[in-house]
Amino acid sequence: MGDREGESLNKLPKKFIERVASSLKKYQRITLAQQKSDVAEADTVTLVKDILADVFGYDKYDELTSEHQIKATYCDLAIKIAGKLRLLVEVKSAGSSLADNHLRQVIDYGAHQGIHWVILTNAVEWRLVRIYVANQISHEEVCRIVLANMNPKNEDHLQCLFLFAKEGLTTDAMDAFHQHAQLFNKFTVSAIIRSEPVISIVRREIRKLFPDIKVGNENLSLLVENEVIKRDTIEGDKAKEAVAKIRKAASKLERAKAKAAKPIAINVET
Repeated sequence: MGDREGESLNKLPKKFIERVASSLKKYQRITLAQQKSDVAEADTVTLVKDILADVFGYDKYDELTSEHQIKATYCDLAIKIAGKLRLLVEVKSAGSSLADNHLRQVIDYGAHQGIHWVILTNAVEWRLVRIYVANQISHEEVCRIVLANMNPKNEDHLQCLFLFAKEGLTTDAMDAFHQHAQLFNKFTVSAIIRSEPVISIVRREIRKLFPDIKVGNENLSLLVENEVIKRDTIEGDKAKEAVAKIRKAASKLERAKAKAAKPIAINVET
């Protein structure tokens, strides 16, 4: 589940909260029963449509459709708002385990249709996936929930449910959550810990507590990078992106400081 500690990204609509409170428990029971019975995929699609309508607020007849063809087959469900295709839903049977390879065909289709978001679900588990189209088509899981674990009185749970709801889709809550997740994650924190200002602070604290220890910033930086921080937060594209974002933010801060410190010329008439 996406981490939503502390402040809310969105002030949740009363209508959404009341709808979840009144309908969630019913579908938690049904999804677990269908998972246990290992029902067919077609039955799961019917259940998912009911959940999308009764819990997440979509109009079952005007906004949910299964008419979008993907090559020789069909996308299980698609969501249209005001006649515009906004979201694709790939459904697997309630008794099956979700896997990343279930997304391949729907991701490719969504990318060519200009769709940025896909839901992968078996009614029990729901995954929200962001599609990227740059040099090549790629995707990233942004949020994952298990419906049976959601508590309608828990604000963090409500925030995650909101991402799948019609109100969230029409207010771009998915993009806001995704932006938050891109900035507040292990890669960003790792890059900050390894940055020169933080290394200098740690070195200063070590020398304050243990005056006999002589350590330079370079040695301390190597220690942090090789023995303190996990390798997966240092290597790869996401780690590089985090470093670039921090440098950009630091540069912006420095420019703001320089602008604030610049003396204002005052013309005094004599």
